[in-house]
Amino acid sequence: MTKFNRRQFMVLGAAGTGAALVSSSWLRSDIFSQPAPQSAVNSVLLYQSSDGLLELNLEASESLVNLANKQAYLLTYNGQIPAPRLEAKPGDLVRIHFANNLEQPTNIHYHGLHIPIAGNADNVFLHINPGEKITYEFQLLPDHPSGTFWYHPHLHGLVAEQLFGGLAGLFIVRGKIDEIPEIQTAQEEFLVLQDFSPDERGKRATSAHMSLMMGREGNIITVNGQINPNIFLPANGMLRLRILNASPSRFYRLALENHLFYQIAIDGHSLSEPIEVNELLLTPGQRADVLVKGDRELGQYRLLNLPYDRGSMGIMGGGMMRDRNRNNQDQPIVLATVNYKSAVEFLALPTRLASISALPESQTVRSFELNHGMNPTVGMAFLINGEPYNGARLDTEVKLNTVEDWQIANTGVMDHPFHIHGNAFQVISRNGTSESLLTWRDTILVKRGETVRIRIPFRDFEGLTVYHCHVLDHEDLGMMGNLMIKA
Repeated sequence: MTKFNRRQFMVLGAAGTGAALVSSSWLRSDIFSQPAPQSAVNSVLLYQSSDGLLELNLEASESLVNLANKQAYLLTYNGQIPAPRLEAKPGDLVRIHFANNLEQPTNIHYHGLHIPIAGNADNVFLHINPGEKITYEFQLLPDHPSGTFWYHPHLHGLVAEQLFGGLAGLFIVRGKIDEIPEIQTAQEEFLVLQDFSPDERGKRATSAHMSLMMGREGNIITVNGQINPNIFLPANGMLRLRILNASPSRFYRLALENHLFYQIAIDGHSLSEPIEVNELLLTPGQRADVLVKGDRELGQYRLLNLPYDRGSMGIMGGGMMRDRNRNNQDQPIVLATVNYKSAVEFLALPTRLASISALPESQTVRSFELNHGMNPTVGMAFLINGEPYNGARLDTEVKLNTVEDWQIANTGVMDHPFHIHGNAFQVISRNGTSESLLTWRDTILVKRGETVRIRIPFRDFEGLTVYHCHVLDHEDLGMMGNLMIKA
């Protein structure tokens, strides 16, 4: 088992637009994947595949939900915060009958899944109007990685607003890592981290201009829609936490009092062996799977969100102005409480997880610069290579079944997590220093002043998709590019 301290390792953190909308093929719910009961901390509905098929109805709507012991009007999938958890296996067919009952157009992005990027699959250019229905359908490859993925809206210009409203859910692919005996016997819990800012009437508050520039953060932080829920850890046993940062802008720097994390996966991809860390940094969109040993004195231990400064929008970059709603820069915030329960037989950590092969060196190197500036039509904009997003412009074209290196430099005043749709990558270097840990990721933190080099294989699926900053207000305000993968 590899040991890293927190300085050495933290989680680093249009084609298909003519796809048909359908309403006549709405099927009976009794033949769909049926929801299963969950533990108290995971009270959301769970839909699991059966006989190679995951099929369900999914409705986006505004719902009145209980949030921090008050009623709030939030955006939900099937009336739930967070949304129902979906579980499938490699090779399964997924069929989701989606109805948009919001007052805005929307669509769904299956974050981290390696599936088709055109048609009615992971197509971010679909525009599903209020009152319309569509059937999303795709098949997971037989060798699809098993791991923690998720789904959320991705209609440009509305992404941050709709995610901040509550639209987010886990998509779990069950596979090889779940069959490792030490992991299979661990107690499994799912933690969806979200923040909200309802007003005194429970209505979703309109974000101020500076909040959008910084990336909005809410004054209520929830775990699975709850404030400080209880999580149970068997004494001598093992707790497996699957953690998702489903906030549009907030970074979570996680630590568990008097306990270490033994990380086993990043962004849905297994590590080669567990890594011992004392904290985790999860940027928006990132996921981490960790094991926690039940080897401390019986009692209660707080899961904390530690302070993190992700930068500021000073006066033209001078660093003097900060968003007052960003409330986790000065002191830890309690997210959940881990409670020891009855003892079990001692469980050991696994020693090996997955075999990871390094990608071959690339002959193609592209450079991307992340920064901000002014746009004549919208004012402040966030830029890639000096340009705000333009839906009609093709920014990058790559060939299918090739490998490229992308060098991403952040010359701005805020940290930016960089995400590519559809294809995971390996991190090669940071500021010219080779990466010591070989992993697969779909989102990488590029801190202000840093340059990160990643290596991407473009495999299996052609079509048009995007890459962007996953502080989603920055994406909506221009920090995104169109990517064409062409055979």
